Amino acid sequence: MSRRAGRHSRTQEEIRRFLAIGAVQVAELDLAGDEAVPRPGPGGPPVTHGEVFLLVRRAGRPVGTLLARVPEGADPRAVLSEAARSAVGAVGAVGGSGEALSCGAPPYSSVVVATRERAGQLARALDSLLAQDHPDFEIVVVDNAPVTDGTRELVERKYGEHVRYVCEPVPGLAIAHNKGLAAARGEVIAFTDDDVIADPRWLTELTAPFAADPRLGCATGLILPARLRTPAQVLLESHGGFAKGFAPTTYDPGDPPRDEPLFPFTAGRFGSGANMAFRTDVLRGVGGFDPATGAGTPARGGDDLYGFVRVLAQGHRLHYTPYALVWHHHRETWADLETQAYGYGAGLTAYLTAVLVNRPALLPAFLARLPRGLSHARALTAVRETDGGGTPGAHGTRTHPWPRRLSRLQRRGMLYGPVGYLRARRALRDATGRRAG
Repeated sequence: MSRRAGRHSRTQEEIRRFLAIGAVQVAELDLAGDEAVPRPGPGGPPVTHGEVFLLVRRAGRPVGTLLARVPEGADPRAVLSEAARSAVGAVGAVGGSGEALSCGAPPYSSVVVATRERAGQLARALDSLLAQDHPDFEIVVVDNAPVTDGTRELVERKYGEHVRYVCEPVPGLAIAHNKGLAAARGEVIAFTDDDVIADPRWLTELTAPFAADPRLGCATGLILPARLRTPAQVLLESHGGFAKGFAPTTYDPGDPPRDEPLFPFTAGRFGSGANMAFRTDVLRGVGGFDPATGAGTPARGGDDLYGFVRVLAQGHRLHYTPYALVWHHHRETWADLETQAYGYGAGLTAYLTAVLVNRPALLPAFLARLPRGLSHARALTAVRETDGGGTPGAHGTRTHPWPRRLSRLQRRGMLYGPVGYLRARRALRDATGRRAG
């Protein structure tokens, strides 16, 4: 059998195993008080028997997740309550420990949502944003390269009194975010996506740390799955999804973490674009996001990571808080996962290229960190490949093997990323020239 035929056969077997992955219910449970009653995830049906992905809260704040099974005929409340309390007793706090910032009143904030031709999802996201308990904020929707009037009509008809609409004709997520940055009036600017449902305390928890720490330039938060109905959604979440753990963490360029040899270039550890906020004048001071990065451009992604590194490189701190929660609607198909794996790899190296192109003074520091960083990455990969399952209270429970096909696509994307970034820069220059002409 040829190498190509063998690889094709392995891929087909991976797809067969993938299609056999069953759905998992999403629920949450608060351990505060005597009554711990599980509730379904956002928009989900009541919890019944079967596998359950459970968010555990304490006094409203997320403290961890676990995967539990409710036997047929059993009481979901009793099973899930016991599982949650056992996990807390085993590890102290389900998701680990960390130090949260002591926060005062959150500052006036702007929320920017970039969208393109997804009015139905956008409406769901806006409803959750309008239900925030933050005392003083605005919402700005950026309609990116629209081909219909659907988004504008939705905002004006249903949300006109509460949401500002702006249009950005040039495609690209970073370009759309920069448009929102230009329009924002808040002291802090938060970004999220049109496919999330924001927890009612999301904006307060994400922006209050800025009042406590004048050196804070960026904050990121927790992203959990809104539903796990398809094999693609379950597979992605079983390998960690978008979450970064349950330990509040502050990253300080003046005191870099010892377990991050490539800091601050390991920006994927800090958070994701669906749940991030910046001090507005700090983000404007570094020039916003590189417009040649992000979804919708040949670079495929990396705009959020670029923003994190630029802010840290200016000497500002970044704070991750698991208490700022959004529920994300993961991609649903195998083809979506293939696209996502390639795009993640491309965005990773595209953002690194963007950082070094825009801040060449960082190149010596990057090269100095590279040997230890590569050794560290190989060690982590070896552990990941031999780790067969999750630990009590861990977010990722690797009950399903990660397909090699997706790993190969991610590596291909990493090779393409610098080329994609340079193509995106050229396309942007051409588009700007046409508009000027």
